[in-house]
Amino acid sequence: MSHLSLSDEDFEIQFADTTLPPQLFSHEAHLRLAWIHIRKYGKEQAINNVCNQIKIFDQTHGDGTMFNRTVTVVAVEAVAHFMSKFEATDFSTFITQAPQLKTNLKDLISLHYSWDIFNDAAAKKTYLKPDLLPFD
Repeated sequence: MSHLSLSDEDFEIQFADTTLPPQLFSHEAHLRLAWIHIRKYGKEQAINNVCNQIKIFDQTHGDGTMFNRTVTVVAVEAVAHFMSKFEATDFSTFITQAPQLKTNLKDLISLHYSWDIFNDAAAKKTYLKPDLLPFD
C-alpha cells in the first residue's frame, strides 16, 4: 500500500488525525501533504498546517525528535515554487512534472543554505531563513 492509494481528502484526514500508517509517510508523502495544503489553504496557511501536523504525527508515531521546522517550511516553499510553474490537477502529475522535488530536494536546499539544515539543532526548532538565496 502507498499513500497514493488514498484520495487527497482521505490522505489529508488520516494524516491530520494521525491514523495514517507511519510507513506510508515517505518523503513523497511529505511533498503531497504540502501540495494538498497549498492548493486548499494557500502557502502561508499550508506552512502552519503542515508544520503543526508533522510535529504531532512525529510525537504520536515516533519519539518526537524527527520533526524539523526549517526543513518542513523549505519543503512547502519548494512545492509552492514548482506549483507556480505547472498546472497539475493531481499530485501524481505534479510530481512527474517536478521530479527534482522527490529526487534532489537536498540539492535544491543547498542553493539556499550554506549549512546542513537537516542536522542543525536550531533548524529543528525554529525556521531559519536561507543565507544564500531567499525564497520567492
